[in-house]
Amino acid sequence: MKILLFGKNGQVGWELQRALAPLGELVALDRHADNGLCGDLANLKGLADTIDRLKPDVIVNAAAYTAVDKAESEPVPAHTINALASEVMAQAARRSGAWLIHYSTDYVFDGSGDKPWQESDATGPLGVYGATKLKGEQLIQESGCSHIILRTSWVYGARGNNFAKTMLRLAKERDSLNVIDDQIGSPTGAELLADVSAHIIRTATQRPEVSGIYHLVAAGETSWFNYAGFVMDHARNAGLTLKVTPAGLYAVPTSAFPTPAQRPHNSRLDTSKLENTFNLKMPAWQSGVTRMLTEIL
Repeated sequence: MKILLFGKNGQVGWELQRALAPLGELVALDRHADNGLCGDLANLKGLADTIDRLKPDVIVNAAAYTAVDKAESEPVPAHTINALASEVMAQAARRSGAWLIHYSTDYVFDGSGDKPWQESDATGPLGVYGATKLKGEQLIQESGCSHIILRTSWVYGARGNNFAKTMLRLAKERDSLNVIDDQIGSPTGAELLADVSAHIIRTATQRPEVSGIYHLVAAGETSWFNYAGFVMDHARNAGLTLKVTPAGLYAVPTSAFPTPAQRPHNSRLDTSKLENTFNLKMPAWQSGVTRMLTEIL
């Protein structure tokens, strides 16, 4: 099996390089040219030429325009990378009979209510980022290629920046911290996404009927405020000295931090379809965060 991975240096792409390597020949690209191959999703012709040249059995797209606030003032590059590049990959996959594995987001929903979103629920993105990711999903589906679209949320990795690292840095510098308490989701590790993706690829290449959209997040739910508290408690128990005491962590509403792009309040995703189709059980979000903290502390 030949696998072509885009976005190899992102949080998810980095873990995918590890998880996908045992499945066969892996060609991993980032946005910089490599041996005449194009991994830049803004270069649509180069992208198509690269896929046609390599003729992979599986295309894994872990690259995206993810600057949620910046997308509000840069709708064209966001649309090109999140929607049009997805279409190019899907059409190339259709031509060659390859599978396309693509990552999407809870931002395709409007963030209302308090129930976990199901794959069949009506979409309604609140901003440009969510709208371009939704368009990418639709173009993949319309192409007729065999595909797995994995919607996820609150992704973190031990490599690179993440919410936990930011909280720990600020907790060392400040006496108090305000953290949003009215956005609810499930912190999901890039490592989990990569390992589940590898399992899905093994299954999908034998069972074409599983093509479709799935939700993939860790089990359970929390707020950013409680997530921060969990991280700081773990750090203190590990012997890290923080200026912020538990009493110095304050819960605030989303409105306390105005941003160009509106954030969804409800980022919960129902993973029942994924678990039932691929015979999986999602681990609690706390286990992945604990593992990540053990790595970085």
